[in-house]
Amino acid sequence: MRLRDLKLTNYRNCKNLELELDFNKVLIIGKNAQGKTNILESIYFLSSLKTPRTANNIELINFEKESTEINCNLIKSDTDIELDFSYSKEKKRELALNKVKTTPKNFKSVLKTVLFSTQDLLLLRGNPSDRRDWLDRAILQIYPAYDERLSKYDKIRIQKNNLLKEYLRTGNLNNTLLDVYNEQLVITGSNIIYLRKKFLKEIESIASQKHHTISKTETLNIEYDCSFLSDEIGLEQIKTAFETSLEERKTEEMRRGQACVGPHRDDIIFYINNNDASKFASQGQQRTVVLALKLSELDMITQKTGDEPILLLDDVLAELDDLRQNYLLKSINPNIQTIITSVDTLLFDDEFLNGVKIYKINNGSLFN
Repeated sequence: MRLRDLKLTNYRNCKNLELELDFNKVLIIGKNAQGKTNILESIYFLSSLKTPRTANNIELINFEKESTEINCNLIKSDTDIELDFSYSKEKKRELALNKVKTTPKNFKSVLKTVLFSTQDLLLLRGNPSDRRDWLDRAILQIYPAYDERLSKYDKIRIQKNNLLKEYLRTGNLNNTLLDVYNEQLVITGSNIIYLRKKFLKEIESIASQKHHTISKTETLNIEYDCSFLSDEIGLEQIKTAFETSLEERKTEEMRRGQACVGPHRDDIIFYINNNDASKFASQGQQRTVVLALKLSELDMITQKTGDEPILLLDDVLAELDDLRQNYLLKSINPNIQTIITSVDTLLFDDEFLNGVKIYKINNGSLFN
């Protein structure tokens, strides 16, 4: 898979940007706040219709304009494909695949990306929601339909929360409706938990090897932390445990006026030599874990989909020491198209820069 070009119209500070990308390695150089991250964000957005930076698509629109567009051409399995996205401040969204309107599910199934940013380096010491977001974004690149399950679960959870808040205001609870919501949460939520656990088990087997290659002596293990699960169990057992926990904590949920049980409360724990990495690992050790995870995402997407994803490295090299920089750059499969942002070229040796297409960006505009 390879991006041929990208066009941004009124996307954040990129008012009219056209970028030729038909190269193995592309390096975008510029100072902070000039638009480097916006370019990588827009590419990632085409693969997921989401961005780690905001949940409100209106923020993607240049504040002086009424709408934004992202257009790209790519080649996948020897087939030329065009993707077009537009969004207006009236919240009108249009998606097109080869100039034909399409569904979000079909749109997201085309482009695969792995985004590695400085924000990811804080993954282990961030909030549980940060780790859940990372996990869900990674799964989406392999199973685009997973997004529908997440959306359905969140919709039901919000409805349940509204019902419980109404109970706090009035003292009256519609138990029949609560049972319906809980039944739906169990069905959808158990599928989410099952997929998360399955994905983590698969990525652990790859990431642990990469982690050991960097650290030499350390062992990495990953655990899905769910309040009502302990051992490795199947989908039906997850549903049973979920139902039991909902019944046990019904009084607590009524008292707090919110859903307290489910995948929206779960976490991911990383262990280095059986110690919780978020509590005991050094900054360098934590960054080794994240580096291993991101490189493992590349391998998993390739294995599961048969296509090499696009690797997006957003100013991340400056935050890694020489050992981890070298491992990252030398570990990238040469068949994987890599687009990198940096403030300058000082972090790259002459061998790496050989054959790299370099652009400079200033205030949303590109220069060769």
